[in-house]
Amino acid sequence: MKKFNELEDIQQFKMIKDDLLDYRELANITSNGINYPIVGITIGTKKKNVPTFGIFAGVHGLERVGTHIAIAFLNNLTNRLRWDQELRKEFENFRIVMIPLINPAGMNEVRRSNHNGVDLMRNSPVESDHKTPLLLGGHTYSPKLPWYRGNPNKMEVETQTVVDFVKEEMFNSPFSMSIDLHSGFGMKDRLWYPYAKTKSPFPLKPEIRRMRELLDTSLPHHIYHIEQQSESYTTSGDLWDYLFDLNNDNPQKKGIFIPWTLELGSWLWVKKNPLQILSTLGMFNPVKQHRFDRVMRRHLLLFDFLIQATKNNSAWLIN
Repeated sequence: MKKFNELEDIQQFKMIKDDLLDYRELANITSNGINYPIVGITIGTKKKNVPTFGIFAGVHGLERVGTHIAIAFLNNLTNRLRWDQELRKEFENFRIVMIPLINPAGMNEVRRSNHNGVDLMRNSPVESDHKTPLLLGGHTYSPKLPWYRGNPNKMEVETQTVVDFVKEEMFNSPFSMSIDLHSGFGMKDRLWYPYAKTKSPFPLKPEIRRMRELLDTSLPHHIYHIEQQSESYTTSGDLWDYLFDLNNDNPQKKGIFIPWTLELGSWLWVKKNPLQILSTLGMFNPVKQHRFDRVMRRHLLLFDFLIQATKNNSAWLIN
């Protein structure tokens, strides 16, 4: 296999000897004779009935920057855990769980879809109740076209792996939030919450409103446009719609689960460096080194805010 930097960087965490960190190969994908592991990492207590924050990236193979952000965050965190005793103590009653590269075959083969031509973010058994954009909203015409849904009634291995991981690692928590990292849409960074399938209000709208107030007061100069995803466009098969409903509609649910998506406004990078549109990856990733470095830095404050909001959920949740 040719050098696959992102996967190699993730596999380095396997070498860390720390009781707080657990590294697992959740599944394996074989494409063109190459085996790719899907890696899950958890940090913190082994108890699952504590506040939990999830980080997910690499659903679309062309969107490498999300995986780079997840790796940068994990590098920062594991380095701090070596010396920051107060931080280690916080993890006695808190967990971070993550899959930093959901679609390794797609990323290595430089394609948005997985190795079967399926868009993993259109692959769940969720149907939109609103007219969706042609193709973009998810379709079943052909895997040769982008945004192909595959068979939503038999999810792809990558999609099912995320579902199983979230159910196992997050659904037993009294309060959990996750962030899924994407790029390739818009001129500004967007924080999306469900739903993508409908323009009807999200059931946890009061909690979202409170979160927005917290973000605006805690980080008054933040750059994020916060909206329900369907305000930008509607889709069928959204994985986070499916997982939210799976938890929220369960009468025996253990707690609240709020999935966020950070959609990086990569069109701005193209505007500042038009030549990168000639590259397959240029529409989705910062090319100039100083721009890449800025992206790696600028979202750490958001991660810290979401982590603190998760830990301290009882202080702001709507009763």
